[in-house]
Amino acid sequence: MPDPATTVLFGRIRRRLNRSRVRALARELSRRVAGGRAFTCLVTGDAELRRLNRQFLDRDYPTDVLAFPSGGLPPAPSLGDIAISASRAAAQARRLGHPLEEEVGILMLHGLLHLLGFDHERDGGRMARVEARWRRVLGLPAGLTERMHP
Repeated sequence: MPDPATTVLFGRIRRRLNRSRVRALARELSRRVAGGRAFTCLVTGDAELRRLNRQFLDRDYPTDVLAFPSGGLPPAPSLGDIAISASRAAAQARRLGHPLEEEVGILMLHGLLHLLGFDHERDGGRMARVEARWRRVLGLPAGLTERMHP
């Protein structure tokens, strides 16, 4: 199967980040988790995440990851968009003792599951179980839903 047309964009970030590794993670997530369906991921700073959170969700604060499903009818050209704060990812990676690229992968997986229709706030733990399974398969450290609901 050819690589899906998943795109990773990098905004102004102050952290050293292996962009090739992040792009490879995105392609792997697209192939394995999303069944070959594409998505777009923006890795940027807190200011942009705060702006997006305020503009689309009426929440005036930065966050680590946001997901915006395309809402298109299948087969939509893309599942949607994910935005990740490199600043928040770096702080979380440092606190948890793993590389920044792995934290970006965890956030990307979390966002992708939201694009696929999962909702950890309403699904009785289903997203947490799916995220934990994919995290183990992909060799990633503990995921977001595991951190929030141990």
